[in-house]
Amino acid sequence: MSEITTATLQLLAERYLAVWNETDPAARRKLVDEVWAEDGSYTDPLAAVTGRDAIDALIGAAQAQFPGLDFTLGPVDAHHGIARFTWNLGPAGAEPIVVGFDVLVAGPDGRIASVYGFLDRVPGA
Repeated sequence: MSEITTATLQLLAERYLAVWNETDPAARRKLVDEVWAEDGSYTDPLAAVTGRDAIDALIGAAQAQFPGLDFTLGPVDAHHGIARFTWNLGPAGAEPIVVGFDVLVAGPDGRIASVYGFLDRVPGA
């Protein structure tokens, strides 16, 4: 991929959340392989993992912790291969239970090289 545009980063953020919403393990793993760089990393206050296997396992564990909830994407602000965006996690059409803010860094191939997550609202906090 020669240029990572704002539109490309918007789509990548959408696909990133689609991975978190995919509950079928085989379909989710296929998406992880398509969206993430082989040595991609994910870091938030609760986890720091590297590689597609670890990312897939982390997402599966989060889904087990919050069954039946969906991620929704807020506005995406992007430039120079980097995107920042908010997201919500909650029941469809209801008040979100968890609210977060992520910074996504795209690699030169247009896949996710790294994500840095921040939790703005969590249950019991």
